[in-house]
Amino acid sequence: MANSPQARKRIRQSERKADQNILVRSRMRTEVKKLEKAITASDKDTIGMQFPITMAALQKAAGKGVIKKEAASRKVSRLANRVKGLSA
Repeated sequence: MANSPQARKRIRQSERKADQNILVRSRMRTEVKKLEKAITASDKDTIGMQFPITMAALQKAAGKGVIKKEAASRKVSRLANRVKGLSA
């Protein structure tokens, strides 16, 4: 257990940041699942609306350090290729 006031404060800060990271990660995963569902259904209208939202969620998570920037870029690239494959 933390003995100093500084250590107690760091614990409080860590818990708040962990809660925020959970929210960002959950939002990102939800948006990716929505896009993947639309890709599976070949619903071009939904894909057109969902694709920018999903990319923003991934980039926001990367910007906040929830996931690495390379991981976000890889996910964006793979999703974009799947969307592009549908239009071809």
